[in-house]
Amino acid sequence: MGLVARVRWGLLTTARINDAIIDGARRCDVAEIVAVGSRDRARAEAYARERGIERAYGSYDELLADPDVDVVYVALPSALHVEWSIRALDAGKHVLCEKPMTRVADDAERAFDAAERNDRLLMEAFMYRHQPQAKRLKELVDGGAVGEPRLVRAAFSFTLDRPHDVRWSAELGGGALLDLGCYCTNGLRLVAGEPEGVYGESVLAAGGADVRFAATLRFAGDVLGQFECGFDEPPRRVLEVVGGEGSLVLEPAFASDEGVVELRRPDSTERIELPSTHRYQLQVDNFSRAVRGEEPPLLGRDETVGQARALEALWRSSETGAAVTLVEQSETSKKEPR
Repeated sequence: MGLVARVRWGLLTTARINDAIIDGARRCDVAEIVAVGSRDRARAEAYARERGIERAYGSYDELLADPDVDVVYVALPSALHVEWSIRALDAGKHVLCEKPMTRVADDAERAFDAAERNDRLLMEAFMYRHQPQAKRLKELVDGGAVGEPRLVRAAFSFTLDRPHDVRWSAELGGGALLDLGCYCTNGLRLVAGEPEGVYGESVLAAGGADVRFAATLRFAGDVLGQFECGFDEPPRRVLEVVGGEGSLVLEPAFASDEGVVELRRPDSTERIELPSTHRYQLQVDNFSRAVRGEEPPLLGRDETVGQARALEALWRSSETGAAVTLVEQSETSKKEPR
């Protein structure tokens, strides 16, 4: 039996996060990185040489025109995610879009409409969701390991000391909420479902991007969620579920290949050891196999639209200083994931 062809990936931009995707693809037997595109041809060529990528393009459109590229990974600044995801889908490519795809629910709907219109797959790149740590945490909560959930708490922070980093640009979709708080929001939603109401507060940097963000969310069954994130704090990465009979703690959460889930009860603590994995490899493998028709993408339309709706409400709350009640999902957002 001959070798099955690998899914061919193209990288839209030379963003730093690409290195994690490249490493993940090289560990994966169903994917390969074949092209990279940049607004600067010399930069693209140097990038391709350094990383052993076959083709380099001096514009994003040139990359999208390459008939040998099956999947485009969109890692542009957040404000450009939806625009270029749609352009790639309209060019006939499957798209893995770096998180957050958007903080506007209608824009998320537009992107998935484009995917359906072109019979292509689109997935938001929350790599931690592919790991056994996150999956085991969800299983334990659903299985009643800590009784009925009462509170879900998350924190994600580090010190961003690069003054010209794109994450300081409000116009390009920077800020702590979209870069770090999106993970916290996603983690809360993973275990508690869609929020019914939210309240958020932010501290803004000189350029208008939020340097710190804190929020309270209310979920069905009177479950409360809290998270905090920031660019001017020590590193923290934790996701905790508190129930009537104990708590589950995942630390480090979100951005680590190592992870131990602790089950804490009043009289005991159990460490649930999970295998070390490569979260980007798992993500690339899942999406490549989805393109090959071997399994569904882990995250679909409903997940991404729900995420965007929560971020949109959180941002609106921080701007107005008032709590925001989320309306029922539209019929469009209730479509089954492809």
